[in-house]
Amino acid sequence: MTDSARDNVRSGARSAPGTRALDDIDRKILEALQRDSDRAVSEIAEEVKLSSTPCWRRIRRLEESGIVKRRVALVDRRLLNVAMTIFIGVKAPRHEMRWLEAFRALIEDVPEIVEAYRLTGDTDYIVKVVVPDIETYDAVYKKMISTLEFSEINSSISMEELKFTTAVPTRYA
Repeated sequence: MTDSARDNVRSGARSAPGTRALDDIDRKILEALQRDSDRAVSEIAEEVKLSSTPCWRRIRRLEESGIVKRRVALVDRRLLNVAMTIFIGVKAPRHEMRWLEAFRALIEDVPEIVEAYRLTGDTDYIVKVVVPDIETYDAVYKKMISTLEFSEINSSISMEELKFTTAVPTRYA
């Protein structure tokens, strides 16, 4: 067993099936990219104590393996006038593929819906909506109920964002 594998076992880290475990340098590179993916490779290399070329190769490998899916810009929702966040809990009227496919099409068609998840428990789906005001949310709600049948819809307006990050922990890889 390699030292890296022993460290992963000790820390409880597991790599995904079909992928190799990340080493500490890979993790540091991922953490740096998650903070700011627009930084120069030379800056990231200096931070992780590598020269630029090996750092660039590692970044490419992380991208090619699919660990780094894409690089995006995070925008200030307030400056784009969509500061209100609403979470919608949805119960499906029936559990069938045709309804699920129609729901997927609906959430893809509504740009104000920025996230959606299928859940276990009493609520079947949770949807995150960003809008400028309650009137715009009402229009989203009306579009949803005019497009698809729901057993129940519950909405909660976020009063304060306590934590928001797109960074995921790297210690489990």
